[in-house]
Amino acid sequence: MSADGSPARLLAEERQAAQDRLAALERDFSAIVDAAGPANADDEHDPEGATTAFERQHVAAMLDQARRQLTRVEAAISRLAAGQYGRCERCGQPIAAARLAARPTASTCIRCASRQ
Repeated sequence: MSADGSPARLLAEERQAAQDRLAALERDFSAIVDAAGPANADDEHDPEGATTAFERQHVAAMLDQARRQLTRVEAAISRLAAGQYGRCERCGQPIAAARLAARPTASTCIRCASRQ
């Protein structure tokens, strides 16, 4: 959590962490693709092909997660700017402080989240 504990500061830190993770994963993905590129190996017949394909898919999945997290952070920042941060998007009730501390990007209260 941020030093001052404000939602704006916490979300800014969350955004920076998500952007940093996304950049690192993009570099990793590019390195995997570049390493496999010159060989243009057939995954089925190359003994390293299956490993390379697995690594590529694994990093691609983590990239997708990082992008989704950045989207959630940006949405939370927008809710904060609109004065809606900390209110459930479904029922309009306040989201518990403990939930926001654990999941700063939460857009629903625990009750509404459990209904999903």
